[in-house]
Formats: sequence, C-alpha cells, structure tokens
Amino acid sequence: MSFGQGGPQWGPGGQNQNPYGGRDPYNRGPAAPDPFGPRASADAETPDWAALADASATRARRRRWLLVGGGALATALIAGVVASAIVSSNSGEGSQAGDKNASELPAAPDLPSDTTRAEPSFSSVAPLPPPNPKDFISDEKKDTAPLSAEILFPGKKLTMGDRVYAKGATARTGTCPSATQGALGSVLEKNGCDQVFRATYSKDGIAVTVGVAVFGTEAEAKKAAQQAQGNVAPLPGAGVGAFCKGGPVCRFTANSYGRYAYFTATGYAKAKSVTKGDTKAFQTGDDLAEFTFRQIVRRGEAQASAAATAPAGQ
Repeated sequence: MSFGQGGPQWGPGGQNQNPYGGRDPYNRGPAAPDPFGPRASADAETPDWAALADASATRARRRRWLLVGGGALATALIAGVVASAIVSSNSGEGSQAGDKNASELPAAPDLPSDTTRAEPSFSSVAPLPPPNPKDFISDEKKDTAPLSAEILFPGKKLTMGDRVYAKGATARTGTCPSATQGALGSVLEKNGCDQVFRATYSKDGIAVTVGVAVFGTEAEAKKAAQQAQGNVAPLPGAGVGAFCKGGPVCRFTANSYGRYAYFTATGYAKAKSVTKGDTKAFQTGDDLAEFTFRQIVRRGEAQASAAATAPAGQ
C-alpha cells in the first residue's frame, strides 16, 4: 500500500481518508492529529506548467503590442507637433524674413519686349588705310590747301637745334625764270613751273636764300631738280645786303619732294667765297634745305589728316 500519489481510492473521502472510520486499526484510539496541519494534495502542489507558459506568453505578447502601439502613437504625436511648428514658423516670422530678404534683392532687369528688332551688325570689310600724306602733295588736284610765302616760311626767325636764324625778305612770283639766275629759269619753265616762293635767312654774316618752285605733278618737279643748272636768285632786303654777286663763290643745292622742287643759294654777306671745308656755310645751307623739306611734308600730313576725319561724302 502506498499513501502517496497514485494510490487506490478508499471511498468518497478521497485520498488520505482513514479506511477504518477514523480510528487506529490497532485500537490505539483516535488518530493523532497531523503535527504539520492539513496537507495539500499532491495534485494541488504540482502546477500546470503548460498553462502557465501559455499565460505568460500571452501577457508578454500583450505587453509588447502595447509598447509598440504606444511608441507608434507617441512618434505620430511628436511628428505632428514638429510639422505644425514648422508650418507655423514658415507662415509667420519665417515668411516675413523671406519677404524682407526678397525685398532687398535688386529687381530683375527688364527684358526687351520687341524681339523682332534686328541685331546690330558689323561689316566684315576691313577699314581703308589712312591716306598717304605724300599723295596730297604730289598732284595739284589733291593739293588744294592754301599756299603762300608766309605759310611756307612762317614767323620772324627759324630755330634749328641750338642755331637761330633771322628771317629777311620773302617773295612770290608766277614768272618762274624771274626768280632764278643762269639756266635754271629755262629748266623750270620747260617742266611746267607754276610759281616760285623765296625767303632769305641769315646768321653770323652768312645768308641763305631758299626758293620753292611749284609744279603740277611730282614727275615734273623731280625732273626739274635733276636738270637744274644755274641757281635761285639771292633775295636781299630786310637787313640783308646783296650776296653771291660779283665774283665770290657761293654754294647751290637742288632737291624735290612731291610736286615741289626747292633750291638754296648760300654765301657771305661780304665778298668772301664759300670753300669745301667751310662747315659754317654748309651747316647754314643744310639747315634751310632741311627746314623747307619739313614744311612740305607737314603740308601733306595736314591735308591727309583732314581727309581722314572728314564726314563720308565730303
């Protein structure tokens, strides 16, 4: 017989019921009470582990879903609050700041409304070169600027470097041979001379008369200079006495540029000849020839400049 779990049932009292009616089978009187008190049954002491596990799992799942749902709800609430704050900020102070910044920006330039207007065009043809000054003094048809003795020989003195020459008499004639000596007159006339301008300069007892013969073309002036014989007649007056007359040797030169042929006659105011080694006399004659050449060149430059700046069609 066993009094533990799994023993046979003895009656309606169930397990641990005394089969002898509550008396000790050995007639020792009533059964002594259990010193440990009533004991729980073996079935009550053994828990239902499967049921407990299912209940625990159910509670865990419920707690997890509650946590997930609460977290999602909290996230949604936070996102809604942040979005509301952003919208409120943009529609309030942020919009005012944006409007203020936008008002400070420069206005966009106005675009042309007429898009059919032709664009400016530029000619692909290269501009003409500036006129050549020599062209204006090589032909009487182009050389139309005023001309006189005062224009060719301006002022009362001439300065060349550190040398200053006083200007004497000047003259102009339309009869070219009358301003020459020897065979030069016939040379000028044969080549079509139109007029002659003369001026005399002096310094330290040396006098020079320079004569400018004017022709119609460059070829005529060049030929006259190459064929020159004789000399331009010295022009006294205005403080300069007669020179290059009566025997003293003088120095004569002939050159041309454009339609102008120019000549010099250099000699001493006193009866003294110019020798080959006379540097002072040569210097004086060369200075006057150089000055005359420059005056002719300037005449061409002035007319070329005027033509370059003149309006079209003039």
